[in-house]
Amino acid sequence: MDRGYERERFESISIKRSVAKKFKKYCRTLSRSQSMTLLIMLDFFRDNGISPVESLGPNLMASEVRILKRINAVIAIMRDMEKTQTKPTAAMILSLFEESAPNEKPLILEKKLTEEKPLKYRERQDEN
Repeated sequence: MDRGYERERFESISIKRSVAKKFKKYCRTLSRSQSMTLLIMLDFFRDNGISPVESLGPNLMASEVRILKRINAVIAIMRDMEKTQTKPTAAMILSLFEESAPNEKPLILEKKLTEEKPLKYRERQDEN
């Protein structure tokens, strides 16, 4: 039984035998009753503004063009965000964490002995 339609009476519609067979087969593939299948189909056509008489070619092409325009707009927004926000922020963070060697100045007390100076005084050695 169809939910929400239990108390409604059935009406008959006259359709050709071959069409009825195709419709019954389609109802079985959807696992729905004939009434629910027909209701779902009607809602689909009405909600999407599609007419079964018209070709879907122009409608689908127009939809595809609109979707491509939106995708291009999103890509442009993301590129702009990357240029103005992401890359400068990453560069600032990298410069903060980069280990730059500080200028090492020797302490005043520290003396470097780079050259050995000759000794002024030596011990005498015995010549004997």
